[in-house]
Amino acid sequence: MAIVGSVSATASPGSATGSLSDVVHAVRGVTAQDGNWELTSRLAAEQLRRHLPGPEILTGDQREGDPAGYLSHLLHTEPDGSFSIVAMVWLPGQVTPVHDHVTWCVFGVLQGAEHEELFALADNGGRLVRVGSAENQTGQVSGFAPPGDIHRVRNIGRGVTISLHIYGADISRLGCSIRREYDLPIS
Repeated sequence: MAIVGSVSATASPGSATGSLSDVVHAVRGVTAQDGNWELTSRLAAEQLRRHLPGPEILTGDQREGDPAGYLSHLLHTEPDGSFSIVAMVWLPGQVTPVHDHVTWCVFGVLQGAEHEELFALADNGGRLVRVGSAENQTGQVSGFAPPGDIHRVRNIGRGVTISLHIYGADISRLGCSIRREYDLPIS
């Protein structure tokens, strides 16, 4: 698993230090460097930690969840397609399918808490093995780079959870960052 745990860090609750434009500018500097996905995700996570905004970067309507499922709001796509910034809004108990990604990803929790389960394919590829988990609270930032990025995320709190995700791709063109969903037995 290529989780960028070494930069997983927490800002003080309520200490949002940046705006969306601060994040865009900082990540633009990272993606301008010629680095592999693991290095890029590590550096982008460091910048997101420094500039993590609060949920007020979203409109009131964008901060509300949808009982039908978690919501994604595309906030920025870099003109050259090198990265996109998406806000995810989750009601209590909402969960993603088990999936992996087309590129590196960095995320920060702006409000609430997420529970992330990490998986690996078993030797024969016919089942998944749970290899770890993390509880990401408000202010925490982490990330990963494929391969080995199979996970599932859920809102474990009692209220709306909002997280900011930065993907190393043009999400406006791709539609989403998911490469594959896994409908396999889990052991």
